[in-house]
Amino acid sequence: MTATTTTPLRVLFCIAINQNFFDLPPDEVGSVWKAFSGMMEAIGRTPGVVVIGDFDDDSHMVGPSDGWPWTCYILADVDRQETVKSVCNLFRTTPVGEHRLWRYAKIEARIGRALTVRDDVDLPD
Repeated sequence: MTATTTTPLRVLFCIAINQNFFDLPPDEVGSVWKAFSGMMEAIGRTPGVVVIGDFDDDSHMVGPSDGWPWTCYILADVDRQETVKSVCNLFRTTPVGEHRLWRYAKIEARIGRALTVRDDVDLPD
């Protein structure tokens, strides 16, 4: 985290795999996986991002997802909203052949905070 931020944003990156991925010929699927893996590594290397964990539901969800439930998730602490935007932008900029990753998957970010009692709540003794 940066020195200017004392409390990071808790971010849930929600990722959906779309129909374009499932329409690919089998010999082209590997190029999407390679790009996706590179994008995941880029998230972990992004300054201001601390990945807490990821979650993939491809064993119990078959086919594309348009939204909830998402195909996979990444939970991270992020220093600021601009960094969240940068992570989401990786889907626009990561190449997959002549296309970009967002042809095959989409991402949305939920921004919140770690689940703690807020300062404005009085707890009984």
